[in-house]
Amino acid sequence: MNRKRILFFVSMLPVFVSSQNILDDALDSLYREDQIYFGVTYNSFTNSPEAFSQTNFSPALKMGIIRDFPINSRRNIALGIGLGYAFNSYIQNLKISTAAGGEFNYEFLVNQNYQKNRFSHQAVEIPFEFRWRTSTAESDKFWRIYAGFKASYTFASKSIFKSGNQTATENNLALTPWQYGLTLSAGYNNWNAYFYYGLNPVFENAYAGQTTLEMRVLKVGLMFYFL
Repeated sequence: MNRKRILFFVSMLPVFVSSQNILDDALDSLYREDQIYFGVTYNSFTNSPEAFSQTNFSPALKMGIIRDFPINSRRNIALGIGLGYAFNSYIQNLKISTAAGGEFNYEFLVNQNYQKNRFSHQAVEIPFEFRWRTSTAESDKFWRIYAGFKASYTFASKSIFKSGNQTATENNLALTPWQYGLTLSAGYNNWNAYFYYGLNPVFENAYAGQTTLEMRVLKVGLMFYFL
């Protein structure tokens, strides 16, 4: 009886091998990469006025999902489009307050003592990437260069100023609702350098005295991709 079972399994072995090859071929033809992302960056500005300065580390966090669309047979070149969430904080010397009539007033705090001055905003992100990588279906460790474009919509914003016993908070700041920028991620495995260059100003029609506020965001940090 055992001999018959052994002969049966031996005779079926080519079928199992063939089935495995078919599964491997299917895997090779269908795999996708980097569907989830998480990033930590340092926020700075370009095109800022001379009186403007950042006074401490200004962090940003981002996370989301990107759908991967390979465009060649090897599947190492792809397009990616996603949806995510971002929190951005800016610690600097631009005080934001409410003026008469409900409009915002902007003032550079030069040679003034204060404990806290920052503004932050939350946004929905829509990243679009052109992706090159050295990936295969069998390995999740590879080199990558992802260049792209990102649009983000600000849905909440807030500023906090504290000096002595005075604390002032402003909500729904006059920020540019839709912000756009160029992105670049490059690295190996889960660790990747990340750069973002803003193409439009953070503030919408804002002035500090006679100075137009046309600062654009520049982000440098780390991006982590997961399947």
